[in-house]
Order: sequence, then structure tokens, then C-alpha cells
Amino acid sequence: MTGCSVDHTHASVGDELPARVGVVGAGVIGAAWTARWALCGVDVVVADPSPSAAGYVATTVAAARAAWQRLGLLPGDEAVADAGITSGASGTVTVLAPDAGAAAAADGAQLICECVPERLEVKQSAYAEIEAGAAADAVIASSTSGIRPSELQVGMVRPERLVVGHPFNPVYLLPLVEVVAGARTCEQAVERATQWFTAAGMAPLRVRSEIDGFLADRLLEALWREALWLVHDGVATVAEIDEVMRLGFGLRWAQMGVFQTYATAGGEGGFRQFVEHFAPTLNLPWTKLTDVPTMTPEFVEALVRQAEQQADGRSVAELCAARDRNLADMLLALEANEWGAGRCLAALRRRLSSRYHLPR
Repeated sequence: MTGCSVDHTHASVGDELPARVGVVGAGVIGAAWTARWALCGVDVVVADPSPSAAGYVATTVAAARAAWQRLGLLPGDEAVADAGITSGASGTVTVLAPDAGAAAAADGAQLICECVPERLEVKQSAYAEIEAGAAADAVIASSTSGIRPSELQVGMVRPERLVVGHPFNPVYLLPLVEVVAGARTCEQAVERATQWFTAAGMAPLRVRSEIDGFLADRLLEALWREALWLVHDGVATVAEIDEVMRLGFGLRWAQMGVFQTYATAGGEGGFRQFVEHFAPTLNLPWTKLTDVPTMTPEFVEALVRQAEQQADGRSVAELCAARDRNLADMLLALEANEWGAGRCLAALRRRLSSRYHLPR
């Protein structure tokens, strides 16, 4: 990383939360970032060219508010107006007119969350607009799920201010955010972004090596490839694969991950015994490794048809609502056991207790 030239006149690493956040791109991730920041008390300004952006952001904030009320992070009598959050101690949400542009969202923001589509040229174009409106001390955090920050920095006037802050859907509930620095990123920008994410109840994980896909997506892609092959080859259906995950190892992963789960599978011998017993199976030709099935129109239609059958008439909104309720209750259970993501929830509860007058 290069030396830092970010001006800290108006912000410092010691600040609890940014006073204002700009969000560029109001899709699934951008709208959810907006909700998390606002519910933490931060004023958020959102830029998106879509005429439906304001409605989508309002719907997402409402879903996030319901989830946080279920978690006990918010009092139950606050309301969300059509234009955003306007009551209580929450931050305000302003969704700009479709033609306002990214510079307007960046104006006055200490942190700008870039959430535009996952194409390098689109992101680099967004940075040009963002930098035209951003203050000298602003940090830009890209939500890219796999593009290296060094590639994103090409063409930037102040590349030292850009970091990757890759969150997970739904951002207002899942605490992990992968933090990745590019070759020209300033360490102070990384520290500021990390501190702000932490103050918002996130669990920043510093990815020490700049690699495509970072950590999480490389793991997810391996599972995704194998799942696609199983459907492609007629071995299993979409629903059967999901049953295997959600009724089996998915429940273990939610609390212990892969390695700790296997440590418990080794009996009294722990992880060493597990490796000695099961390592030979790694040489069996079970997986398709890195081969990917061709996504022909016929295969795509088969996937879609099975996914729709699995939904059994439930809309995406209904599925997301069920997901949020389940995640909230799982987080509460983990919090009660002082384990995993529950620790992040406990820390966020402590931070919000005075703001929302929560019971201790």
C-alpha cells in the first residue's frame, strides 16, 4: 500500500460512526447498507438512476426495521415514512432524484458505499462521479464481491481512499464484511472504514492477500459449482440440495464454520484424528473440481422451473421475510450463548442501548 494523503481534518479514526454516508446504487446491497447505517443513527443520501429506487429503499428499510425490532434493537412503536426514516433516533434517509448523480450522494459524506453493478467499467465510471463530489477526507468503500481493488483504483484521482467493503445479503442482519486494500490504498483509509463498520455492528475481516473473489466467494463458488453439476447430471433437484444444506451441515456451519465443525467430528482426538481418518477421502474422484456446467438455455430453464416449484407459490418478498425472521431468531440464540455472530449482535445492542433507550 502507498503512503496516505487522506486529509483527516473533519474525521478521525477515533470517531464512532460517520456523520453522513453516501450510497451509490440502490439495489439489494445498496438499499440494505442504507438501512443498516440509518438504523444506527447515521444520515444517508442515496443516488440511483432508477425511478423505482426510492420505493425499493423504503421497502428495504421497513424490512430491516422489522428485523431489528424482532432482535430487540429498536423500540416497537417507530414508523417509517414513504420518504425514509423520519422519526425517533434513526438517521434520515434521502433518496435523490434519478438524475442527481453519484457526486450529489458523495457531497458531504465521510463514507461513500459504492454498490453499482459488478462490471469494472461501470464501477470506474462511478468513481469519477463520486470523486467529483467527495470531500478530501472521504473514504470510498466498494461492495464488489470479487473484483480486486487495485483494478478498481485505475483512473482514480485519489486511489488511496478506496477500499473494498464486501458485505453479505441481507446486510442489515449479517455482520461479516470483507475488507480488502488495493496496491495504492492508504492504511488510514482501511482503519477508518474498519472502525466505522465495527461501530455499525459489523464484523470486519481483513483479507490480507488481494485475490479475485476474496475469501467468501471463493468458498461459495466451489459449493455452487458442485451443486450445479448435481442438478445438471440429474443426481438431485434444487430442493433436495437445499434440504441437504439447511437440515444438515448448514446448521453446523452457522455456528462453527468448516474447520471447527470437523474438529468436533474427530471425537476425543479432535481435529488431528478427523484429518487422519478422513483425509484419504480427499483423493476420491467425488467432485467436479473447477469444471463448470455450460449454462445452456435448457439448463437455466430447468433450474428456474425447479426453484419456482420449491418456492411453492411464495413470492421473493415472502421468502425474504421468512429468511429475516429465521436469521433474527438464530442470531438471538447465538447471542444468548455468547457465540459466533451473536457476539456481534451483543456489541451492537450495547452501542444502541442509550440511543433507543433499550432495556439492558
